[in-house]
Amino acid sequence: VRLIRVWAVELISPVQRAVSWTIYGVEHGWGGYIGLRRTRQDNEALRAELDRLKVRNAELEGRALEADRLAVLLNFRNAHSEAPMLAAHVIGASPDSGSLVVNIDRGSRDGIRRDMGVITPDGVVGKILAVYPDISQVLLLGDKESGVGALLADTRTQGPVKGTGESQLSLDYISNDEKISAGEAVLTSGQDRIFPKDLPVGTVVDATPDRKTPFMRIRVKPAAHLDRLEEVLVLLTRQELQMKKETGANTEPAAASPAAPAAAKATSNAR
Repeated sequence: VRLIRVWAVELISPVQRAVSWTIYGVEHGWGGYIGLRRTRQDNEALRAELDRLKVRNAELEGRALEADRLAVLLNFRNAHSEAPMLAAHVIGASPDSGSLVVNIDRGSRDGIRRDMGVITPDGVVGKILAVYPDISQVLLLGDKESGVGALLADTRTQGPVKGTGESQLSLDYISNDEKISAGEAVLTSGQDRIFPKDLPVGTVVDATPDRKTPFMRIRVKPAAHLDRLEEVLVLLTRQELQMKKETGANTEPAAASPAAPAAAKATSNAR
């Protein structure tokens, strides 16, 4: 009887082990599959949340930068309250690749007129080219058809600054006998009857005598960032602005928290 029992156990044990392994594998395999699906769903949900947070973070950073820019505009307007000016947002650009023209969200209903000067706290931007009821077109200083009466800050020598269609401007009709150094400031002369006197136009990049003509070739870097305009100021008059030497300090971004509400309120009031 004992021998038969041993033989029976030996015969049944492999079957029991096989059945047990099968059941264990099925149970844990199914559990692993369910767990894997849940993990995958959790990962997808986390990725979606991460993408949403990235977009939200980009929006907040954009608003903070906008608040800084508006604060700079507000400080500039407050510093030059003697000259009426109107804040405007750049809402688009000309589809013509050969024309440097942008659209702003101010028009004739806001008192905008053709040939009014457009500036930023950094310097001259351009002039009003065309006016419609709710929007206006601004011809940027870098356009080949654009220009401004200018003078050299050190010698007060006058000459027109013209656009070249590229990133730099050209200061023309300056005699080869003049001594001009790189970095010298170029200001408005007020002779064009568009811009008041002594607004920043740019800085001299280089000046080389032209042997074929009695005038130098002078390249000027614009003071305003013409390639990334977002907010501008339209001068409603040619009244002189008292440009202080410390004006550059006003162009530093102000703290976003206290300045942003004031800037937004001022822009809303201007509208």
